[in-house]
Amino acid sequence: MSTDEFPTDRPAVVTCGLPYANGDLHIGHLRGYIGADAFRRALETLGQETAYVCGSDMHGTPVAVNAEKEGVAPEAFALEWHEQYEETFPQFNVDFDNYGHTHDETNTDLTKEIVRTLDERGYVYEKEIQVAYDPEADQYLPDRYVEGTCPYCGEKARGDECDEGCQRHLEPGEVEDPTSTITGNPAEYRNRSHKFFEVSEFSDYLSEFLDGLEGTSNARNQPRQWIEDGLQDWCITRDMDWGIDYPHGDDEDGDDLVLYVWVDAPIEYISSTKQYTERVGADEYDWERVWTEDGDIVHVIGRDIIQHHTIFWPAMLEGAGYNAPRAVAATGFITINGKGLSTSRNRAIWAKEYLEEGFHPDLLRYYLTTTGGLQQDVDFSWDAFQEKVNGELVGTVGNFWYRSLLFAYRNYEGTPDEDASEEVSERIEAAIGDVRESVNGYDLRGVGQAATRLAQFGNEYIQRNEPWKLTDDEPEKAAQVIRDCVQIAKAVAVLLEPITPDKSQALWGQIGEDGEVANAHLEDALQSPPRNFDEPGELFEKIEDDRVDELGEQLEARVATASDDEGEEAEGDDTPADEPDDTADSGSETDGLEPLLDERIGFEDFQNVDIRVGRIETAEGIEGADDLARLEVDIGFEIRQVVAGIKQLHDLDELPGTKCVLLANMEPAELFGVESNGMILAAGEEADLLTTHDDAEIGEKVR
Repeated sequence: MSTDEFPTDRPAVVTCGLPYANGDLHIGHLRGYIGADAFRRALETLGQETAYVCGSDMHGTPVAVNAEKEGVAPEAFALEWHEQYEETFPQFNVDFDNYGHTHDETNTDLTKEIVRTLDERGYVYEKEIQVAYDPEADQYLPDRYVEGTCPYCGEKARGDECDEGCQRHLEPGEVEDPTSTITGNPAEYRNRSHKFFEVSEFSDYLSEFLDGLEGTSNARNQPRQWIEDGLQDWCITRDMDWGIDYPHGDDEDGDDLVLYVWVDAPIEYISSTKQYTERVGADEYDWERVWTEDGDIVHVIGRDIIQHHTIFWPAMLEGAGYNAPRAVAATGFITINGKGLSTSRNRAIWAKEYLEEGFHPDLLRYYLTTTGGLQQDVDFSWDAFQEKVNGELVGTVGNFWYRSLLFAYRNYEGTPDEDASEEVSERIEAAIGDVRESVNGYDLRGVGQAATRLAQFGNEYIQRNEPWKLTDDEPEKAAQVIRDCVQIAKAVAVLLEPITPDKSQALWGQIGEDGEVANAHLEDALQSPPRNFDEPGELFEKIEDDRVDELGEQLEARVATASDDEGEEAEGDDTPADEPDDTADSGSETDGLEPLLDERIGFEDFQNVDIRVGRIETAEGIEGADDLARLEVDIGFEIRQVVAGIKQLHDLDELPGTKCVLLANMEPAELFGVESNGMILAAGEEADLLTTHDDAEIGEKVR
């Protein structure tokens, strides 16, 4: 795991959480795959050797349960979804170098090899535990064949995860009041021997690993609490027929146990990389250098599987002699019209639905990567989608591209015979620097904004210089202005390619460039464009209000119909109304929003609340407090000392300079001997700090 800035002279691999092969993809899933694809493309513009790999997660109880419902074999069921994913991802310009699946020979063999290594090195042991058993069905109940109560928070839980409460991973036998999902009857616990991976032996290693881990702050900070609480060993076998058989030694009696899905699923990252090398040759890309020597490994995942990727997975890699990830970047969830995405209620924008509406995939790519930071929740509504597309892609980027290139074509038949001005060259160099900084900060929004702001500068530049007024009286100056504009257009195409690859390629062709813009590096943004090009066309189309109104009405009607149908089914068969969505490991939805309060306050009460825009100047942990940090916040009039419960959720070293929102007239309080004179505002369990969208001044009041 290196700390050198990208690009490095080592190969890198970018992965995304594997989708469970058991259901349709929606935009919540696509956020992760598009984000990882955009990050890989951005790395390549820096000149980084990179591969992007993934695969379908074929195993586990979700697949087995749904296959059983449809009356087909799990393998046939999973393969059908795997093939659909292989067709769907390219339609959103998600360009994997290799897309495999966990049931293929490569992953099966490599998984058994790694488990054998862990066993031989003393990290696997056998232990008798209690496993839920359904007497009527006469079978043991792994994972999602059992439901009950979480022993930690008391919420409803699945057999392997408290999905509706504290989100903790649960070991077999932990769920209280177990019920069989097969018969609906109470289950009973019986003793059964299973294999355990000794994660607890890696506590010190994992602490050091997290100290050096790059990516999003939630992925770095959340796992620290789990380590402080004391790591529990993981049961790595399950009582199932579907999965990879546990690799017993020659002198050990076999048992009808398969490996837990979270053993073989992440190993697919290695297997898929290996398959890529087998296809192109080690001279072009060497998987062994990446995974066993000095390569850079970047995982893009959903935040609901942070624990698996920052505790379980790196411990496996260390125990088996593989490289640890350089970075783990965890995305936030997607909400729809301000509400939690719910597949059971059909409150989702499905991948097929988006494509059938005829929207270009680059529009969605731009929306998902530039609306909020990578780890923030993103709300999708057709209104917000329209505003983003019309305002930024049509009104800023597309408008600049078309007006500047059309003027260049009509007056000069292409690029004027001038050199780019110093002002424009410096502005492009600054944008290139912003992209470099954003890539190394795992900030996809910053990558997109750097390109869009450069286009905005181009619009201001052409408007300020008004070349149409100069062509007769000052033809040399007019030529200089348009030469600069064509250079800016080319630069925007290069910088925006990771986000909007198709549209950037279309512009690349319009200015007469050969080859693929995807092969261009950031420095190519400063290279002179071709002398001649044909008349350009408009690359983005405005989304009309009536189209958005229609789509919004269709979504509301569909959600209402699904909710009504769900209620009728629940009355008839006692099926839980909020059955968890298991479509993808990448994490994409939450139905756990707190209900609105019935009691309202008046406007006068609101006016009594003094909320100010602030900027964090310093941030440090409070000694003896697990969660508390002491902040100094500039609110314009003074520097306030504030205590906030964000120590485990944010990288405190990165907070200085961050704008925040502060409740300024809150009564002072003393916490752990430190006076807190105000409260910074944050949303959700991850303490997503509230801030301002544009350039509100420090000290301005929030109204």
